[in-house]
Amino acid sequence: MKFKAEIDIMPLKALLDPQGKAVTASMKNLGLPEINNVRIGKHISLEIESSSKEEARSKADEACKKLLANQIMESYEVGIFEV
Repeated sequence: MKFKAEIDIMPLKALLDPQGKAVTASMKNLGLPEINNVRIGKHISLEIESSSKEEARSKADEACKKLLANQIMESYEVGIFEV
């Protein structure tokens, strides 16, 4: 079976997000002062060939831990969907 993994990777809340801070400051310059605390991360989409949804989730989790996310600085969430 084929599954699609949707992965969101974000900087840990305890860490400074310089890119998010710059965008937050720019919102004020654009006349949008009500937008605060912007955090910028990345979204990754993968297709996984697997016999079950649980196995596909396990493979996506392994990919995040080994390559896609720096667990010292980032957290991640994985969503698995049947294609």
